[in-house]
Amino acid sequence: MSKNRTIAILIPVFMIMLLVGSCGNTIEPSPESDKLNAYLDKKFDEYVERHPEYQTYLGIKKDYDRWDDISPKAQDAELEVNRQSLQWLVDSVSTDLLNEQALLSYTLYKQKLEQRIADHRYRLYNYPLNQMSGKQSGVPAFLINMHKITTKKDAEDYIKRLRAIRPLFDQLIDNLREREKAGVIAPNYVFGHVLNDSKNVISGFPFAGEDSCALFEDFHDKVMGLDVSLTEKDELLNLSKAALLESVKPAYDKLIGLVNKLMAAHDEEDGVWRLEGGAAFYENALRRTTTTEMSAEEIHQLGLSEVNRIHEEMSIIKNNVRFKGSLKEFFVELKESDVYYYPQTENGKKEYIKEAENIINAFKRRLDDLFITKPKADMNVKSVEAFREKSAGKAFYQRAAPDGSRPGTYYANTYRMRMMPKYQMEALAYHEGIPGHHMQISIAQELKGLPKFRKYGGYTAYVEGWGLYSEYLPKELGFYSDPYSDFGRLAMELWRSCRLVVDTGIHAKKWTREQGIEYYLENTPNDELDCIKMVERHVVYPSQATAYKIGMNKIIDLKDGAQEALGEKFDIREFHETILARGAVPLNILEKHVEEMIADKLK
Repeated sequence: MSKNRTIAILIPVFMIMLLVGSCGNTIEPSPESDKLNAYLDKKFDEYVERHPEYQTYLGIKKDYDRWDDISPKAQDAELEVNRQSLQWLVDSVSTDLLNEQALLSYTLYKQKLEQRIADHRYRLYNYPLNQMSGKQSGVPAFLINMHKITTKKDAEDYIKRLRAIRPLFDQLIDNLREREKAGVIAPNYVFGHVLNDSKNVISGFPFAGEDSCALFEDFHDKVMGLDVSLTEKDELLNLSKAALLESVKPAYDKLIGLVNKLMAAHDEEDGVWRLEGGAAFYENALRRTTTTEMSAEEIHQLGLSEVNRIHEEMSIIKNNVRFKGSLKEFFVELKESDVYYYPQTENGKKEYIKEAENIINAFKRRLDDLFITKPKADMNVKSVEAFREKSAGKAFYQRAAPDGSRPGTYYANTYRMRMMPKYQMEALAYHEGIPGHHMQISIAQELKGLPKFRKYGGYTAYVEGWGLYSEYLPKELGFYSDPYSDFGRLAMELWRSCRLVVDTGIHAKKWTREQGIEYYLENTPNDELDCIKMVERHVVYPSQATAYKIGMNKIIDLKDGAQEALGEKFDIREFHETILARGAVPLNILEKHVEEMIADKLK
């Protein structure tokens, strides 16, 4: 990668998304540091205690029958907790007595609290109902993928959670009405996806339809695996049917009714620029997401530059495969020719998943060439469930349970196989699986001797930057031997570069949804539905999609700099250990770690 990719990144320490810090190789003993670390672990545990869903996510079966409290009262209580924690840090910690890493943790945590307190003013600037992570699909997905049933009590807790969906959705509806008053309403096409998801959840037995609904099918399959009597199983199944009919159905019906009213009362507007204070909100969101001080305009121009560079590299491959025509015509060929896609059949979908597994397994055999620390957690590849596949994204990763009870999962959306071209399979599998998200996230949560907040926290620019870097990395080992697959790698990088252009276009330059879709269609080989989904993602997740390319560029710049400084002393395994073995950190801290590695090697 050439040096013209370098980004001038100036990152304040306080740009932090979650509870996360860094860890040095040696930590000097310090009573004050021990006091601070104990406090940080206590605050993490208290956070987990307040969030039953996070407990389940971590494999803890404590409040296994409850949902998170999403009321405004709970948000206000969280704000007060943050204020009290900040005051404790200021009043109770002597920073001059902290060792180096504890001081860093103090600074990060303190500034995180300051950020959350400051950002409370933007608490309504989101869409609780959306096609990516809305409760309408998130609740059933959580039960299906997270709520394991190994005992009768687990099954009873599942039923209680079904019963609790109704009051949970009442809170959700209250939140939607509060946002309506503030003028923060998602565009109608977003609500269209929400309606489809909602109707799918309450379709099938015991509702209308012959086949079982997704929730009943999930519960049935899990219960049938229990070591209890057939009578007990029947009782549990009957109780679940009652809960679905008496709580889940009314909850979704009420939600559908409100969504229909909102759609009738509001226009289709896209970017956050239309909101009161929307421009300031978006610039703030960019800083949080990228952990940089880059403005919307700077990010937009970076995107345009990267798109041009990648188009040039793609043209070289196009010429090498002897395609007679322009790059745009080559895009059309890749979109329209059936040879580049698995068939839209159940067998075609299964073939895709199997080949994705093969790609990941092949790369596993080369891990020792690139990494010192490897994850213990296993991972699998699955198709996105039918009830949410229509609205879900192209692919995503679900982390493994820390205790090993649940493997990590790379979800591939096989709803429309024209969105999942064969030539992009390698890059996508590397990103979501190994060496991408599964490796980075699993290593972080398996680290020994680190406070919990360091294991489970994350920065979007770091996490997704590593994911995109992981698409490029295998090329250095001889993967992407098929030129079409290498073209697919570039197509994926191009996709993330276009995101810089379109995200800022929609939210800062007042682009419409249609303008965003057209930009993707003109500049990428991606399917039209792929482009539509991406633009609609931009709309509901302002700034999020900008992190990938900015993070990748930074990691590559750091690697290039280390290679130049160290020459023959450079070891790619040591570089990756420096990147991964301290957990997720903001980009400026990551740069500091690499600088320390270089200095140590040059001694």
